[in-house]
Amino acid sequence: MSRKKQNKTQIIINKISDFYKNNPSKSYNYRQVSHAIGINKKEDKNLVSDLLFDMCEQKILRQTITGKFAVNIKASYITGTIDRQSVAHKTYLVPDDSSENIFIAERSLNRALHGDKVKLMLYPLRKKKELEGEVVEIIKRAREHFVGIIDIKHGITVLKTNNKQLPMNIIIPPDKTKRAKNGQKCIAAITVWGDKYENPIGEIIDILGDTGNNNTEMHAILAEFGLPYAYPQELEDEANKICAIIDKEEIKRRIDFRSITTFTIDPRDAKDFDDALSVRKLEDGSIEVGVHIADVTHFVQEGSLIDKEAVRRATSVYLVDRTVPMLPEHISNFICSLRPNEEKLAYSCIFRLNDKAEVLDYKIARTVIKSDRRFTYEEAQEIIETGKGDFTDEILLLNDLAKKLRESRFASGAIAFERSEVRFEIDENGKPIDVYFKESKDSNKLIEEFMLLANRYVAQHIGMPKNREKPKMFVYRIHDMPNPEKLSNFATFIKKFGYKIKTEGKKTSVSSSINHLLDAIEGKKEQNMIETLAIRSMAKAIYSTKNIGHYGLAMKYYTHFTSPIRRYPDMMVHRLLTRYTNTDKTHCNPDHNDYDSLCKHSSDMEQLAAQAERASIKYKQIEFMADKIGKVYDGVISGISTWGVYVEINENKCEGMIYIRDLEDDIYVYDEKNYCIIGRRTQKKYQIGDYVKIQVVKADLVKKYLDFKIIN
Repeated sequence: MSRKKQNKTQIIINKISDFYKNNPSKSYNYRQVSHAIGINKKEDKNLVSDLLFDMCEQKILRQTITGKFAVNIKASYITGTIDRQSVAHKTYLVPDDSSENIFIAERSLNRALHGDKVKLMLYPLRKKKELEGEVVEIIKRAREHFVGIIDIKHGITVLKTNNKQLPMNIIIPPDKTKRAKNGQKCIAAITVWGDKYENPIGEIIDILGDTGNNNTEMHAILAEFGLPYAYPQELEDEANKICAIIDKEEIKRRIDFRSITTFTIDPRDAKDFDDALSVRKLEDGSIEVGVHIADVTHFVQEGSLIDKEAVRRATSVYLVDRTVPMLPEHISNFICSLRPNEEKLAYSCIFRLNDKAEVLDYKIARTVIKSDRRFTYEEAQEIIETGKGDFTDEILLLNDLAKKLRESRFASGAIAFERSEVRFEIDENGKPIDVYFKESKDSNKLIEEFMLLANRYVAQHIGMPKNREKPKMFVYRIHDMPNPEKLSNFATFIKKFGYKIKTEGKKTSVSSSINHLLDAIEGKKEQNMIETLAIRSMAKAIYSTKNIGHYGLAMKYYTHFTSPIRRYPDMMVHRLLTRYTNTDKTHCNPDHNDYDSLCKHSSDMEQLAAQAERASIKYKQIEFMADKIGKVYDGVISGISTWGVYVEINENKCEGMIYIRDLEDDIYVYDEKNYCIIGRRTQKKYQIGDYVKIQVVKADLVKKYLDFKIIN
């Protein structure tokens, strides 16, 4: 079929679809349909007839009586979520029923945007390779507000947005600008959006500030992901009313740990210390280790204004240069923070261990503690390495136990994902002046192991049936097994580099083979890329009331109990523990649906927070490279696409793009199966993992990209 005829056929299909969309309850023959859509020629009417029968075969229409067709409502519509960030810049519907993704042409989006929940009408296949459809209803918008830059020309004000948010500018009427100036970053809400081809009209709801200003850019990143960038003053005032003085009667109701050696180990810039460890040797030779967690729910009452705001946020957000807290600072940094030499209320897991780090006994209880010392990770690490410093015996003992706990965990099948994290040294204006890498050392692993232990035993405490009791409803942190197809694809990919993993068999054998892979690639050029792809082949950990265990940690029961200052699920867990230890049975029946909803919301907000953190790192990387135009670096190819090659600089992990069109020595073709591009004439190949030398060409902070070129 010629291109001209294909276009004509598609136009008629669209007209038939529009006609039935507007007349869903009646049936028509091909003559009636032809007349309604303006078809007069005999050959075109015959085409309409053929298309109606095609749509019946596709179950989009049904034949009510011979020759008459009506909408087959059950089969022709599907709901799902718009994905505008797919490969090759195409737009798809991701169906709710997990069936095949459906292509949507730009003309058929009908104002639907990325992330929107929509209703789609399917088109007949017409021998195409992929399903296609048209948006007929926007069920729920993914976002109400849009971030962009004010552009004023010829007296007309528009907000120019990121294409991923909105593929067109928002027109701002003169009385709705809030006096925003040209070039400023602002947030706008759409007020009117008429015909699908017209620009929306909106109003400025907040002026973030001048483009390029550090606070402006960080707030813009948060706003782009729908995250709050300021704490409501009225809630800060509400928090300031909470009394930090501990009532003597409250102390009497708790186990007193104030005289037992206790300390915190945290990042050097931390202010919200939500966990502490106590340790002492008991008379029988066993070791008591207390994992003490800030008792946030004692101060934040369920259903209070502060609690409702914490629900909305669900998590603290950690950007490069700041923390956006879940709770007001008076609570997170003062009242609940386990600061040294201050009496604090805690929720504690108290373990009795032998010298092999085996748990002999445990109890979960509310306590009062007094931290003797605040350590940074660096200070604790120095004590581990030198054997000198405050509380040396206690730290070395805990480190020894932590190593044994870790060894036992990996023997059970836990996976050792330990990627180094990019960190920045920034000046007083937020400008990055250096890049360094945060690596997990023994002091980090010490804290990690005891937090994992506490989380596991809290989950077991409630989740494991006792005396044939029905398990109580609880909030778990779950991690499903890898998708077999994703794992198989990953195994096929790494085979090109000479590596193998098991994709079938016992959980422990699969996870053990992944650990062997991670050990084998350490220090190799392909390490970062393979680790990234390995993580992508795994399922995402989420919160749920339905326990399936945690695959990555190799634990049948796991929850989040240890960070209630920064994660709402931990507050939920604390409250459920309190309910289930309350002797008044009338308080032991939490609403299952409420907790399911809170779990999903918390999982979603966690993902948004992670995306915002990555966006802030990306922005600072580009800002760091902005004054390095023309400089040459060694790098490794980290990704391949139809339009270019991604390269990560070895010394600072900044990633940029080399466009295929800028490779002048040949015409390169994308080989999707082998993750490479190949020159047609020279057969020269660029593939993932190759070392290359690049020159920095451009650093665009507005569009947020780095451009490189290959240096031969």
